[in-house]
Amino acid sequence: MKGGTALGRVLGHGSAKNGVGHWWMQRVTAVALLPLTIWFLASLLALHGFDHASVAAWIAGPWHAVLLCLLVMTLCSHSSLGVQVVIEDYVHGHGLKIASLLLSNFAHVLVAAAGVFAVLKVAFVAN
Repeated sequence: MKGGTALGRVLGHGSAKNGVGHWWMQRVTAVALLPLTIWFLASLLALHGFDHASVAAWIAGPWHAVLLCLLVMTLCSHSSLGVQVVIEDYVHGHGLKIASLLLSNFAHVLVAAAGVFAVLKVAFVAN
């Protein structure tokens, strides 16, 4: 005897078995954002000034540049996962849903790449 609901057995639809991975990645990125955000805020508060030279010198530190890149990538990844859930839940037309998901993914990758580029440019030019 097969498991599942009666309707599921009649329609032949079962679980897609991919929701747990998405849910898990949302939690992993959220947990990763906690120490990165605390580090970022504490580091900014520890700066002596917020002028361009001070911030550029701060970003030029090797650990600061690496952690800022990680922060940007993790924020974009977490945002992408959240926006994907909203699109899947509230966009009902199949074609519009696919187009929205593609546009969202491209936009998040573009923002992540631009953010990492900006951090690296400041880090290498400030030296």
